Amino acid sequence: MARVVIDKQKCKGCLLCIDACPKNMLEVDKNINKNGYYPAHFKEEKNECIGCAICAQRCPDIAIKEVYK
Repeated sequence: MARVVIDKQKCKGCLLCIDACPKNMLEVDKNINKNGYYPAHFKEEKNECIGCAICAQRCPDIAIKEVYK
């Protein structure tokens, strides 16, 4: 299974990655980061990520730094 890694301190909570994910594997974190934003995070409970990296391509802050397969 694939898994994305999000740098929560770089994320500004724009939600573009969440909207882009074809498997709905991302959501807004309940905790704010050091800059006062609610970052995106990977849903761990059900991993259906296909490693397409569309989320990383849509991220304007380059906060999604790796995709594992």
